[in-house]
Amino acid sequence: MTIITANTHKLPAPPCHLGEGPSYDVSTDTAFWFDITGKTLWEHRFETGEIISHDLPVMASVLARVDDDRQLMAAEDGIYLRMRSTGALSLLTPMEADNPGNRSNDGRVHPSGKLWIGTMGKNAEWQAGTIYIFDGQDLKPIVRKVTIPNSICFSPDGRTGYYSDTAINTVWRIPLDPQTGMPIGEPEIFLQEPSLPLGGHYDGSVVDANGVLWNAAWGGGSVSGFAPDGSLVGTYELQAAQTSCPCFVGKKLDKMLVTSAWQGYSDAQRAADPGAGFTYMIDGGFKGLADSSFKLLQEARA
Repeated sequence: MTIITANTHKLPAPPCHLGEGPSYDVSTDTAFWFDITGKTLWEHRFETGEIISHDLPVMASVLARVDDDRQLMAAEDGIYLRMRSTGALSLLTPMEADNPGNRSNDGRVHPSGKLWIGTMGKNAEWQAGTIYIFDGQDLKPIVRKVTIPNSICFSPDGRTGYYSDTAINTVWRIPLDPQTGMPIGEPEIFLQEPSLPLGGHYDGSVVDANGVLWNAAWGGGSVSGFAPDGSLVGTYELQAAQTSCPCFVGKKLDKMLVTSAWQGYSDAQRAADPGAGFTYMIDGGFKGLADSSFKLLQEARA
């Protein structure tokens, strides 16, 4: 087992019930993440140290940059444009709005500018979720019958996509058209349960500039890196058992922000895991990639 020693610390933000969906806007040196069930978007401005909370009218889980003024936000009932200055939301398209038992979960923008976004049952009902691709106009299903969709991320060249179903502790990879982000072949298993060095389940992931997939292990209190051939690069241990999702941050993209959660804990379990729900920073000297911005197809057609 390769446990990597690095400086880690908590950000001075309150703990999240279900911390998820971290992203980083390199142009403004700002990180964002959600407390999904708490209906809150958190913002951390690294230059000033400010941490700001934004109340939301819905459960939301994914945020992506569109331009200097707008962001894309995936939520339980649809995909929205968010005005960064005011927080105002405008619906781009409904997403399973006729199924109030489902909500959005993990997602990420492909290098082509298209969004991959997963849905799931609010109580993790068996195979109730779907993974979609969204281009600003059309929302197309690409993977059906997923229970807890996670680990949505892409190789640096956009030719490989990854996704997991945390419920069955498996990560798949699938060949993609790098120009469109659409699958052009069948998925194959990339990682399964024995690969996690500290146990737990595959939750959120992000890929670095070398093609290493860094996965947060729900129940494993760690983030582990896996090379494109599936071999373990190393593991960072964190002081929260339910680590949920990583993203690269910092002007050099050499640090990692990791969300966590205390969802599902009894009072005794929460007392035994006092770091649960906090958001962590790992100064690991990573070779990260910037999050891709979302490209609105409808504007391209105009």
